[in-house]
Amino acid sequence: MLPTQKVSYGRTRRRRSHQALKPITVAMDPISGMPKAHHRVAKDSGYVRPGLKIVVPKLGIGVEKKKRKQG
Repeated sequence: MLPTQKVSYGRTRRRRSHQALKPITVAMDPISGMPKAHHRVAKDSGYVRPGLKIVVPKLGIGVEKKKRKQG
């Protein structure tokens, strides 16, 4: 089947105007000082927002890293 009418260039551009990618907003983690994405957990400290810290030992989120013994 064919379309009944050709879609104009302007109509196509107006429809696609909402498809642009937006930059990722980055926040600073107050505990470790590393950048993190908004509304996401900081992997090093487990910080999400004030009063909420998530700890997932299996994934290494919010746990202290083990130091290797040298020698």
